Amino acid sequence: MVFLSGCAAPITVTERSLTQTYKARNQSALISNTLSTTSLTTLRRQNLLDTWRRNPAEAINRLRSMTQRQFYAQSLTDQLFTLSELTYLHARKTHDKAYFMAAALYAYAYLNPRAPDAERPSPFSQHFRQACDIYMLSLTEAFGAPVQVASQHWTLPFGTLDLDGVPSSYKWYGHSLADLRPLARLSITGIENIYSHTGLGEPVGALPRLSNAEDKSFTISDKLRVPLNLQLVLPSPRTQILSNTLQGHLALTAMDEAPRPNTTSPRQYDQTAARAVSLDETMDWSLEYKGFLDGRLFDQTKSPQLFTIEPHQYGHRPVILVHGTASSAARWASMVNDLMEDPVIRQNYEFWFFSYATGNPIPYSALQLRQALSHTIQQLGGTQADPALGQMTLIGHSQGGLLIKLLAIDAGNKLWDGMVPKPLDSLKISEKYKQFLHETLFPAPLPDIKSVVFISTPQHGSYLAGFSIAHMVGRMVSFPLTVTEATRAVLASDPTLRRLNMRPWRVGSVYGMSPHSAFMRSLAPIPVTPDITAHSIIPVTGTAQNLEKADDGVVTYKSAHVPYVASELVVPHSGHSTQSNPITIAEVRRLLLENLQQTTTTETLTKQDVSTMGGVYRSPEHPLASSEQIQQAQATP
Repeated sequence: MVFLSGCAAPITVTERSLTQTYKARNQSALISNTLSTTSLTTLRRQNLLDTWRRNPAEAINRLRSMTQRQFYAQSLTDQLFTLSELTYLHARKTHDKAYFMAAALYAYAYLNPRAPDAERPSPFSQHFRQACDIYMLSLTEAFGAPVQVASQHWTLPFGTLDLDGVPSSYKWYGHSLADLRPLARLSITGIENIYSHTGLGEPVGALPRLSNAEDKSFTISDKLRVPLNLQLVLPSPRTQILSNTLQGHLALTAMDEAPRPNTTSPRQYDQTAARAVSLDETMDWSLEYKGFLDGRLFDQTKSPQLFTIEPHQYGHRPVILVHGTASSAARWASMVNDLMEDPVIRQNYEFWFFSYATGNPIPYSALQLRQALSHTIQQLGGTQADPALGQMTLIGHSQGGLLIKLLAIDAGNKLWDGMVPKPLDSLKISEKYKQFLHETLFPAPLPDIKSVVFISTPQHGSYLAGFSIAHMVGRMVSFPLTVTEATRAVLASDPTLRRLNMRPWRVGSVYGMSPHSAFMRSLAPIPVTPDITAHSIIPVTGTAQNLEKADDGVVTYKSAHVPYVASELVVPHSGHSTQSNPITIAEVRRLLLENLQQTTTTETLTKQDVSTMGGVYRSPEHPLASSEQIQQAQATP
């Protein structure tokens, strides 16, 4: 038997599957406790494999000594990568921050030869990206949370490291940054697509110390996490890494900063993670329902109703996003996350979010939106300071679509006359209430609006709002004092008006969106002014074949359709909350790019592109859902 065993072939060749082949080629300490083939080869050639298995720290020290002695050898890159991988794996097992820092330094030296005649790692090598990740994750573990960017001294396994901190003069749009948190280890759910910029460095998010916190009408969110890149820079890295005394500095760069001159490598950012952390730390999800039931919410909390995720930049056109009933600004996260990855949109637009108590009367919430926008434009210097402020796009979902419509129509007295049979000027009420009622129920277009986009908007009312359960919920809503007092003043001003059923629950948004409400009957026939371009995005749960009976679970196609829009897109197989649907997002992107065509030359997304994704464009004048037919249908109990 001994003789037969000695006849076994010393070399065997086995064919593997594609998956097995890929795993073998990319095996490293990043994904398991097994080293890469390169590191194992280096250990074998230096007769250190057994030492590594018995005493990892001793193996690392001996390999470092061997590398120092053959500093000018041409195999330096392999040995530096091996040192970084061995040190990283040992740091993982021991949780020793000094070893994590050493691993980052070895990886940095491998990636940055600096000397013109030095051996450079191939960017096509799998080890190149692995070294970038060892550098990133090692910095994440070494610095911990929160990340300290002040000057610091480190005791390493082989010597010392002195780091100069980030200069105190570093600002993000004039704001100091605080509470830097690592992003590399975060898992994100609730946002459809995850975006990051691959490069070198540790992705972190920081809170800006805002100087405009006292302004409650418009502000940068105080929970905003600015996506940043942190790098430990080591001058002459391959010379320093094999010495016992190292000196370097920390560099911090915001993602939206212009690239610095003489930048040798791209920087790594995790922008979706930063946005997700911002929303997670900002949002109290119970406010979606509190904001529906308590119309005084924003008056009581003094929270800003209009906020942004970045400072206004000259030439950037505002896109204002208005959510629907029992909802919040966070519902736009996936859409904004996708749109901000388009470089043309990122360079020409910025996104503002409007929040409101969604149970309040729709005209009252629209007035709050109007006042917030007007104040913000004035606060930013007006269109004379930046003409882009006069190129606003308003996008409203569900009830939010009705709010933006009230800023885009010239209603005259049509709304008032449809709801109250007496002229406003004839009522014996105080000038205070007359002015309030005129501002809410005699809306004119806001001159700075150039386009509006209606998404899932009940232009002729929602059938759900007519259900008795909706009326019961509507009775639970409490309204601001101004609304209740103005309503009482109107009823008390003329004996003939006392027969009007204007109980509080009937003026709120729930009953207001009923197809049978006087408000909806009066608003529906009023078109958007010709100076403002309007578009509709209408989801339906089924196909786009039988729109006569189609709906999105809340709003029927017939109700969402209006004849005065420039385009109408039907999104098949989508429910009411369609903001995260890729077809809906593609259409919003197309419309924003289309708006730029008048002033810039840019590659556009066409209707053909959106149709290929599954969207169905229909003629707004299609007779199936003319306003006359819808009004007739609404008149039938």
